[in-house]
Amino acid sequence: MFSNKEYILTIYNEGSFSKAANKLYISQPSLSASVKRIEEKVSVPLFDRSTTPISLTEAGQEYVKYALEIKEREQDFERYISDYTKILTGTVRIGGSSLFSSYMLPKMISRFNKEYANVNFEIQEDNTKNLMNKLALGELDLIIDNAKIDSSSINATIYTTEMLLLAVPKEFEVNKKLIDYRMTSDDVKKGMQYSENYNVDLTHFSNYPFILLNPDNDTGKRANILFKKYGINPEVIFTLDQQVTAHNISCTGMGISFVSDTLIEHIESDTPLFYYRLTDDEVFRKIYFYKKNNHYLSQACQKFIDANTKSQPYG
Repeated sequence: MFSNKEYILTIYNEGSFSKAANKLYISQPSLSASVKRIEEKVSVPLFDRSTTPISLTEAGQEYVKYALEIKEREQDFERYISDYTKILTGTVRIGGSSLFSSYMLPKMISRFNKEYANVNFEIQEDNTKNLMNKLALGELDLIIDNAKIDSSSINATIYTTEMLLLAVPKEFEVNKKLIDYRMTSDDVKKGMQYSENYNVDLTHFSNYPFILLNPDNDTGKRANILFKKYGINPEVIFTLDQQVTAHNISCTGMGISFVSDTLIEHIESDTPLFYYRLTDDEVFRKIYFYKKNNHYLSQACQKFIDANTKSQPYG
């Protein structure tokens, strides 16, 4: 009944028999016949073929749920066998936002592979909500994220801490008034943002346009908390999903964004922006490695976490 579950799962993910057949490298008639045999064993249809894209029946939804659970257990066993043979191999599937996927994970993986060359990595870039869903479904082994997730089904380890800064286009008039507090990207790379001598108040920037992240994003949440704290109703010209995109738009001179010093440390110097440290506790946060509880974590995956942290428990 579940021996050809990949056929059902691929159709479900692709939304059509033709797309699924292409992805599985088989003919559509062959795929249709295989699905028909599965449905005969189940005794009820798994797909409602009258909809576009094709949708699952109630029985089909249950089939997919159990098929995903079986697939996850199969993957867990494969990792166990890899560990049992004492050969550090296998694949680590890790997800992160564009900041982590583009700037941080490649360097972390490169360092790790110098010692463990037989471990492969798959990187998936997405927002926090989607990444957490994939982790819950067993589609990812790890997530690196700066959002604090409180869930009994998720385990987390602190990777590092970071600070949110204001990224302000250099041509904005406010920079002249705050000449003693502004920092360049080189200053941030040197760690000057950790000196309280550079503290400024958010109200200095209340009359300027902002580029914010969605309220589901941790950076977006913290920005909204700070605006409410100071009674500021900001002019918002863009609301985005990714911090990297917000920073790039700020570089065009269109508005101010909230960015982490983690980002500034990993990009080229000489950006057309000044950076400011705010006085508020909300600008400090941690970056975590998240993994799913009750999920077999391979030695390769655990060693990757250990290589990049001090294994500090979360919470």
